Amino acid sequence: MAHIVVEYSAGLQKRLNIAEFIAAIHDAAVQTGIFPVGGLRTRAYGPGHCLIADGHADNAFVHLSLKVGHGRDLETRKRACETIFAAACRQLASLYERSPLAISLEMQEIDPVLTFKKNNLHEYVAKRRKPASERSPT
Repeated sequence: MAHIVVEYSAGLQKRLNIAEFIAAIHDAAVQTGIFPVGGLRTRAYGPGHCLIADGHADNAFVHLSLKVGHGRDLETRKRACETIFAAACRQLASLYERSPLAISLEMQEIDPVLTFKKNNLHEYVAKRRKPASERSPT
């Protein structure tokens, strides 16, 4: 399970295709092979008001928060962070080259005792991945 929440400064809405950005981040998370597709959620929020560094209007930020299920070793979590952060940096490279931009990522493990879930997405994802000839009629 992984929830990826992208926060970005309001000025980026005009300079970055947010839908393409989160699709690239989501794809990078899938490509790690670490997270089951049925447990992966990626979403983005742009704040209405923020101050960045010296408050100049050109300043911008993108912050990725990854919340992952408990139980993966440190090296596995680090590899996931590196892969997803690299994808974010690639997507933001041209913007980074021409304007002040802070890019960050943080991963947190979700407490296994204090999390409650009900999810049938895994079943539907698996069913959609089967060839049509193997699917049961609905």
